Amino acid sequence: MKNLGIILILLGAIALVLCAFIPAISDLADQNWYTWGSVFIIIAGIITHIFVNKKVTD
Repeated sequence: MKNLGIILILLGAIALVLCAFIPAISDLADQNWYTWGSVFIIIAGIITHIFVNKKVTD
């Protein structure tokens, strides 16, 4: 549970990297839902990481 935020950040980043390097997936980059979905996952991961670690240190 403590690493959930980091896992979400990595999933979003991997999705964007795969989009850049794999031609079959790069067609999805032209669609806004794929890029914004990946950014949303990264932002959710950052927020999750902050809240989970705040509760752990308290």
